[in-house]
Amino acid sequence: MTIIRNLIILFIILFFSPAISSEQSFSDWLKSFKKIALKNGISVKTYNTSMSNVKFLPKVIEYDRFQPEFYEDTITYITKRSSEKKLEKGISFYLKNKILINKIDKDFLVEKELLLSLMAIETNYGTYVGKMDILSSLATLSFDKRRSEFFTNELITILKLVDGGIIDHKTLFGSWAGAFGNFQFMPTTIKNYAIDYNSNDVIELHHVEDSFASAANYINKIGWKKNKPCFAKVNLSDETPMKFLNTSARNIKNKKKLSYFGKYIIDFDKLDINKDLTAAIITPDKDIVENANKLSPAYIVFDNYELILKWNRSLRFALAVCTLKNKFSNEL
Repeated sequence: MTIIRNLIILFIILFFSPAISSEQSFSDWLKSFKKIALKNGISVKTYNTSMSNVKFLPKVIEYDRFQPEFYEDTITYITKRSSEKKLEKGISFYLKNKILINKIDKDFLVEKELLLSLMAIETNYGTYVGKMDILSSLATLSFDKRRSEFFTNELITILKLVDGGIIDHKTLFGSWAGAFGNFQFMPTTIKNYAIDYNSNDVIELHHVEDSFASAANYINKIGWKKNKPCFAKVNLSDETPMKFLNTSARNIKNKKKLSYFGKYIIDFDKLDINKDLTAAIITPDKDIVENANKLSPAYIVFDNYELILKWNRSLRFALAVCTLKNKFSNEL
């Protein structure tokens, strides 16, 4: 019995001591961070009120280390996120908010169909915005060494927004990485692009008015061209050089006029798109799906598509958004 008891004690020490150590270190980190926050102009009152219940969240570190990769093929990925159910729910949401959404479309020169698609895929029309304490999440990731500088900046930014009365700290619940609201804005995105569209002196990104207008403002400011194409699915010939196949969302290379790629695209003449537009080829499955066909599925993508990548660095996310956008265009 003594041996068993000792083994249990050893297990408890080994299992729980890292968490205890982390929490103790986090407590020390909070004291240091307070000095940094105050030096950055955040008031003592705001800091004490906002950070009083901040905790170290081990689960956030786990999510950061082991983010799930999507190994399903691109067609499956897109189909799930642009389903008829998503479309029907979006149409219903639009009809309930038609006057407002149409006005935002006109004011910011951003199609309502795009805004609906982004909201659909980010938070299922605001029904899943995340339940994590954002301040604790950002503090945990700032304390962690892996991306400390980035998340320290995000935490200071959100505290400045709270200090300025722009965001209510009591509403700060969202994703494990600190994204917030109907369109999942990070603090820096809120600072740079979020707006008080209904002029009530506070930015409410869980509400339709401010969240839709802020998303439209963001897309507009980064250069969206209304009614210009996003992508087209194509079939490539076997002679297509591998150098033209983009598989990374971080750097779309070898862009040419669409007409240049005509010799590699089967039935190119049937492609009803301006052949003078700058384009690139992407093959999203090539590097992430086991035994994927190198040439299929393939897509010609344009400038608007690359702007969606600034929103979320994922080839398939952007394809899903643009696919659902096209479906809305046929219905609204």
